[in-house]
Amino acid sequence: MLIGDVARRSGVSARMLRHYDSLGLVRPTGRSRAGYREYSSEDVRRIFHIESLRSLGLSLGEVRRALDDPDFTPSELVDNLIRQTRERIAAETELLTRLRRIDAVEPAGWEDVLQVVALLQALGSKSAGKRQRAALSSAEGVAVPVEALVEAALGETDPNVAGALRWALAQSGDDGLALLAEGLGSPAAEVRRRAVQSIAEIPNGEATALLQDALANPDIAVRRYAALALGARGVADAIPTLIDIVAEGTNDVDAADALSVLASRPASADQITAGLVDRLAHGSVESPARRRLTQALAEIPGTAASRALADLSHDEDRAVALTATYILGIRDARYCPSRPRSAT
Repeated sequence: MLIGDVARRSGVSARMLRHYDSLGLVRPTGRSRAGYREYSSEDVRRIFHIESLRSLGLSLGEVRRALDDPDFTPSELVDNLIRQTRERIAAETELLTRLRRIDAVEPAGWEDVLQVVALLQALGSKSAGKRQRAALSSAEGVAVPVEALVEAALGETDPNVAGALRWALAQSGDDGLALLAEGLGSPAAEVRRRAVQSIAEIPNGEATALLQDALANPDIAVRRYAALALGARGVADAIPTLIDIVAEGTNDVDAADALSVLASRPASADQITAGLVDRLAHGSVESPARRRLTQALAEIPGTAASRALADLSHDEDRAVALTATYILGIRDARYCPSRPRSAT
């Protein structure tokens, strides 16, 4: 079979077949009377073998070894090919991500493209200072890809840089909320917590809805962050979780402050009082937690809270009784300044 026929049947160009011949990879076993290369069926079969191995990413040198070295085993080479392919895919994926982020800011010219590239490089820098400056660059009117900000915020360990990234995301409005919502479901606890902290910085209704959903998150830390943020926004759904925080003693002061903000509404004040009293009545609540719950009643206005404190002033736990008595005295001075003091 002449070279032209082989090229047509194999799909390998005549030029490449000549290259294989020059390398000694496939040499025609014969020549025609006119001196043309003539390939046998075995030669054609070898060409197909070469093309099959090349399709796996083998170099021509590796193809030669695979076909001609009887001691050659494919396992190590295949493992290397898998590793190289993964590295190539990762590099291509990173390039695609970068191109998408550049496209997302709709650059008007090459100066904009170069600016975004520099910004993306800075966000990935090992220098915390560079990362922070990149996050704050949105204040200077620089177009910052929101997807890149979210990725950086969810992975940032430096508290100062993390704060700058959350601020930058807040300036971008709700563009990054969908990605942050995905972060709430991450298998990594730190990612989940960074996600809820970032959402808490975005002051709009969609962010509030995400925070309300986060009250049911399996991660207790996520629930705490969500409740504290919702309390500051006046969302009564956070009340049960805030009471839990007070009882647990983690961020209990912040939780008590949030309850105080919520208690500015009479209906919420009664709900908070009932929740605190109910928790105090649980026999499993230890003395330190009962004291914290009693202290939380101090900033809750209304007669219901005053009655609860009056009852607690006779509590069997002396520390709780003293705390309630002290708070009642403060409340009397605050709400009834003209009331005469009882004679002692």
